[in-house]
Amino acid sequence: MLSINPKEITTARLHAYLLGSVAPRPIAFASTVDEQGNPNLSPFSFFNVFSSNPPTLIFSPARRVRDNTIKHTLENALSTKEVVINVVSYDMVQQMSLSSVEYPKGVNEFTKSGFTALASEKVKPFRVKESPVQFECVVKDVIALGTEGGAGNLILCEIVMFHINENILNEAGHIDPHKIDLVARMGNDFYCRASGDAVFEVAKPNTKPAIGYDAIPEYIRNSEILSANNLGQLGNIERLPDAAAIEELKTNEDVKDILNRMHNDREGLCHHLFLLAKDLLSQLQVEQAWKVLLLAKEYC
Repeated sequence: MLSINPKEITTARLHAYLLGSVAPRPIAFASTVDEQGNPNLSPFSFFNVFSSNPPTLIFSPARRVRDNTIKHTLENALSTKEVVINVVSYDMVQQMSLSSVEYPKGVNEFTKSGFTALASEKVKPFRVKESPVQFECVVKDVIALGTEGGAGNLILCEIVMFHINENILNEAGHIDPHKIDLVARMGNDFYCRASGDAVFEVAKPNTKPAIGYDAIPEYIRNSEILSANNLGQLGNIERLPDAAAIEELKTNEDVKDILNRMHNDREGLCHHLFLLAKDLLSQLQVEQAWKVLLLAKEYC
């Protein structure tokens, strides 16, 4: 393993390692205005949400590594104390990238990148019409993390109004990850798209009890078929199925088929039951997978 002391490499190389390993990162497409009202628009991937009450977003325009200058967004946030943070969907990623060109101060990136400026309701900076969610914010604080190139400046933004395109909502009124189709920043010139097969569900343990990884029987933990992720799923169950539920499983058509076909081949029977359990786990049917695995104990 490569071990690195941050103080023993260049800032540029350290920056590249950080961007490549701390990823994907959501993008704050930040709209600001200067004291004369000139708009500015620029993306930042040092960004996330940090509180719901008060609703708080933080993004960080870092000092440029090459010449230690600061960005217009930071200048405007310090002087006007307002910003609109727009999220970035796949349909707008190329235009968003175009806006990151280092245009001279006073140049309107809305115009340069072809985005539509919408008036905000509570702050002066404009919203990006094409963005599926737009957060109007007041700047509560700016924390400088250093004075050298590469140093971040944490801009703490309290949301005072936000706007959601209704087309990205599902029937329950929640944001659908496939409809919002967000993109995120990776290292170098790479991005990733948070939709389609890239989106998956993981059941949250939260407050319910769970048996834990250590309670999984050894014959299951040592399986060459189940992955570490599969074992994590199995450990996140509140209690194991009882003997009656396992016996009832023998009437399941898939299980009956395996038992009938493999009744003279214990090793093959065990193998196919584990394959069935893995398939059930891929469908998030954890309890059913447990029944199959506990039944398999008779043959493994």
